[in-house]
Amino acid sequence: MVHLDYLDAGANIILTASYQVIVQEEAEHLLARSVEIALEAKKIYLENCTKDSLDFTENGRIVKGPILVAASIGSYGAYLADGSEYCGIYEDDITLDTLKDFHRRRVKVLAESAADLLAFETIPNKIEAMAFAELLEEENITIPSWFSFNSKDGVNVVSGDSIVDCASIADACKHVIAVGINCTPPRFVHGLMSAVRKVTSKPVLVYPNSGETYDSVGKELVPSTGVGDVDFVSYIGTWREAGASLLGGCCRTTPKTIRAISRVLSNESCSSPTL
Repeated sequence: MVHLDYLDAGANIILTASYQVIVQEEAEHLLARSVEIALEAKKIYLENCTKDSLDFTENGRIVKGPILVAASIGSYGAYLADGSEYCGIYEDDITLDTLKDFHRRRVKVLAESAADLLAFETIPNKIEAMAFAELLEEENITIPSWFSFNSKDGVNVVSGDSIVDCASIADACKHVIAVGINCTPPRFVHGLMSAVRKVTSKPVLVYPNSGETYDSVGKELVPSTGVGDVDFVSYIGTWREAGASLLGGCCRTTPKTIRAISRVLSNESCSSPTL
């Protein structure tokens, strides 16, 4: 089970495999099942912490903090599977109400599951951030949530909307407990974090990809140019010093990446949760 590989590597938060699951009647059970699978992995891990786990000590004591299951919710673009989640440009007639109606049922299903929190991930534009925030309020969803945005220039989210404007929407939503960046080349993270921290006092989370950008022609992630993308883990200390409270990895990162991050954090006097 993949979830167990990440828990053994030191992760405190595991994400469900629900990012692209869109609710039609026959798919609701898949959303619920994605949470059940993650919870099963959590139970197995806690009962049988393996000797090659980062958290296993000679006396068998588990040393890391609580393990949380985050129900993953992707964007409208993730459903389209046409790369628009990496550019944030939807059809001209898309409206706030259309997006809310599109997401409403699956957000409710996951909010009513046994997940510990909702992870609104790879949010590519301002209108979708608004849709998610309004949905949480309209449906009176009280389960804690995080919003994370993606960027391809280190200044704005991928649509060109201001990261400050997007983070401000998340900050204003009382149900959002953390705001951050995911699926973004590591070299862009520090500047984005600085912008986010100007508009929120909520914890900042960071889980970039391993240094790719999306090629809309080839429909694939390709390596980015620029110094430092390969050495992902070397950024961890800088991000911690800049105020990141939760650290992890997104596309093309592996349990090996999480294990390396966990080792860096375990050497600090105050470690952060990993995901």
